[in-house]
Amino acid sequence: MNTPPPPHTSARLTRVAALVSAVCLLVAGCSVLGASDDGSDADPVSGPGGGMKVALVTHGGKGDAFWDLVRRGAEAAAAKDGIDLTYASDSDAAAQAALVRDAVRDKVDGIAVTLAKPAAMRGPIARAKAAGIPVVGLNSGIDAWRPAGLLEYFGQDESVAGRAVGDKLDDVRAKHALCVVHERGNVALEARCAGVRKTFDGDTDNLYVDGSDMNAVTATVASRLRQDSSIDEVVTLGAQYGLSAVKAVEQAGSRAKVATFDLDKDLVKAVQGGDVQFAVDQQPYLQGYLAVDALWLYRTNGNVSGGGTAPVLTGPAFVTRSNVSAVARFAAAGTR
Repeated sequence: MNTPPPPHTSARLTRVAALVSAVCLLVAGCSVLGASDDGSDADPVSGPGGGMKVALVTHGGKGDAFWDLVRRGAEAAAAKDGIDLTYASDSDAAAQAALVRDAVRDKVDGIAVTLAKPAAMRGPIARAKAAGIPVVGLNSGIDAWRPAGLLEYFGQDESVAGRAVGDKLDDVRAKHALCVVHERGNVALEARCAGVRKTFDGDTDNLYVDGSDMNAVTATVASRLRQDSSIDEVVTLGAQYGLSAVKAVEQAGSRAKVATFDLDKDLVKAVQGGDVQFAVDQQPYLQGYLAVDALWLYRTNGNVSGGGTAPVLTGPAFVTRSNVSAVARFAAAGTR
């Protein structure tokens, strides 16, 4: 017959057990109540998310400062989350698709991709999904990410941004806008100009230029301004092209004003100096950061931003001479 311990013994054992439990909570590596020491209770960074491999694949061209901002944001998120991040880009759609296929072969844990030319990306994205690799979109393809089967999307609604610019041009009483497209066939760029045309009460013409040759961009815009003196506004679709337009206006002896989508530290100075009327900020650093962080959150906690049905918008916001000082210091640091 088993005799139960006397009350004072039970109490003493209870106190000892409580003391051991308390010590275990303070000292790493102690198992409480039979819990195993196999790492299952590790924190997300050193546990399920630590060491995961993510590939960021964009359509950015060489020398485009915009993509430096996207990459810096992605790298900041990767550093925070303990992610092994690789960045690759190619402005050629077929080459970008090949980069995504390379990431699938490398058995990465997640892919973030831009959809500037969605048709070229369908096959590689399908291959990633078949391999069980989650894919999120950013920057380009807001109308294509759900049909492509992406998990989430982070960026600006380019049509909405374009319409906002059209309204802004009416506010400054422009009459004839030249919308400079630096990459033919890029759905995001085309949507911007189409949006401008939809709400702007004046005339809007598209001008296609070779965005990989900045001298050619300047020369082509200057030539068009010489040919048509009625153009009183040049709208460019990237910060560095806005600066080229400023040069083109000077070379042509035109009175046209310059506005642009996107900004960097040099463009901020141009807004401060009055050479550029305004810039539309879609926050590329934030796009890169959110895309990489979203893959970590999905793996470690099953989170899906927007519920997988709505995009996470990062813009548009207007930067003008009256408010540019608020972002100038961040632009100088290379994050805006």
